[in-house]
Amino acid sequence: MKMKNKYYLIIVAILGVIAFFAGAYLQSQSSNPITKEIVASAEKIFGLSFSNAKRDSMLSGLTEQLKSYESLRQISLPNEIPPAIGFNPIPVGFQFEKKKKSFKLGKLGRVELPNDENELAFYSVAQLAKLIKSKKISSEDLTKLYINRLKKYSPKLECVITLTESLAVEQARRADREIMLGKYRGHLHGIPYGAKDLLATKGIKTTWGSVPYKNQIIDQDATVIRKLEEAGAVLVAKLTMGELAWGDVWFDGKTRNPWNTVEGSSGSSAGAASATSAGLVAFAIGTETWGSIISPSTVCGVSGLRPTYGRVSRNGAMALSWSMDKIGPICRTAEDCAIVFNSIYGPDGIDQSVFDYPFSYDANVKLSDLKIGYLKVEFDSIKENKNIYNQTLETLRSLGANLVPMSLPKYPVNELSFILSAEAGAAFDELTRNGQDDLLVRQIKDAWPNVFRLSRFIPAVEYIQANRHRFVLIQEMEKIFEEVDCYIAPPFEGDNLLLTNLTGHPCVVTPNGFSKSGMPTSITFIGKLFDEGTILTVAKQYQDATDYHHKHPKIK
Repeated sequence: MKMKNKYYLIIVAILGVIAFFAGAYLQSQSSNPITKEIVASAEKIFGLSFSNAKRDSMLSGLTEQLKSYESLRQISLPNEIPPAIGFNPIPVGFQFEKKKKSFKLGKLGRVELPNDENELAFYSVAQLAKLIKSKKISSEDLTKLYINRLKKYSPKLECVITLTESLAVEQARRADREIMLGKYRGHLHGIPYGAKDLLATKGIKTTWGSVPYKNQIIDQDATVIRKLEEAGAVLVAKLTMGELAWGDVWFDGKTRNPWNTVEGSSGSSAGAASATSAGLVAFAIGTETWGSIISPSTVCGVSGLRPTYGRVSRNGAMALSWSMDKIGPICRTAEDCAIVFNSIYGPDGIDQSVFDYPFSYDANVKLSDLKIGYLKVEFDSIKENKNIYNQTLETLRSLGANLVPMSLPKYPVNELSFILSAEAGAAFDELTRNGQDDLLVRQIKDAWPNVFRLSRFIPAVEYIQANRHRFVLIQEMEKIFEEVDCYIAPPFEGDNLLLTNLTGHPCVVTPNGFSKSGMPTSITFIGKLFDEGTILTVAKQYQDATDYHHKHPKIK
């Protein structure tokens, strides 16, 4: 009897273990099963309504889709891997310029060293280039001037993440040796600059302004960094950016506006605009997805170029929105932007979104030969500083510009903004899934952590439909550019800023005055696809007739 009881207990124990694992297996297979009730609740988020029978039919398919998602999530996707679908900004029937016509800068005249070396820090790239080429100053001396200013003022402005002093001195000395030997590379040779800290630099941290990446080192130079090095430019600093390219708040503070250090410098190219404005670099490289060159350039009183989508390689740059990200220069003058752009545009054989089309620039084009539009409703809608914008129109007319009132396509542009959210959510999906989004500095509703989570609820069908609407917008914008060579607009009125970022059109922003409180204001020039030359010329001639770009902040 005791022996039977012993076997009985063993059998019961074995059956218990089997039952336990069988139950666990069944539970794992049916854990949080997708039900008709769940589908019905989800429908409300997407603005749809199906019958119970249709919901029942979807259950097995939804379960299979979920398994596919979970399987694919096991494969890590680094930020630099783009989707296999690409954005095409080119309208039907669009004709390209196939040959580079010219690259003609304006006459500069005699350039001399100032009595106060700190005034030298605010010279244009063109002026500095003339001094370096004529050997009136060495690249090393100029570089050390900027490095000293960076050390002095960047703690107050919070505009630098990494000072690249040793690299800069090495590059400057190399530039001086080459110039002494007669090997002058061009206008950027020996010119110190700063780069937004989403551009990879080999052996130097590239933090993306974000806590999870604050010690990240990417083992490559971004294509833009490499092209600038080939042009002989000198990298003196990696500049701050709003965390993961939003705003002016990063992991170690808030980047300040040199005109009023109580205020931020806007973003996300916060450090690039602030440092350029304050004379800490001769120029900087920024990026824009939706206003990140235009906005900080405006509030910091500098000039910026957002090139056509597909003009500058984004290889080695943090991806936020593959169909909207653009890289461009932030400088003192529009012509400086032309000089820098001339060195960084064009394909690299890596970024497949880049088009191989020439860039032509002629500073002497007559404005009377151009048909320039202006957004009448947007100008009329201005509430503050209206006199400044009226004067801008009058100045252009005095230069011979034929200004034509015009309007943008009537389309629900803001409703398409979730295209950016969807792509940003994909770019940083692992942050959301592993909970590292909690590490980001800003945790309010209107910040990346919440936007990334919300993006998970954007249906793929709606994302594709939105891009079909985007196609329509591109065709409508081409009709506008059949009537004008370019147009001007206040930077933040109406839908222009988002619309042209969605369609990929180039834009130049330049200072056009100061508000009653003494803060800079700006005007934007929007051009045809791949025609940066025209808007840079118009902006340059406007600047020649004004002096706002010559003014600079007095930092205490």
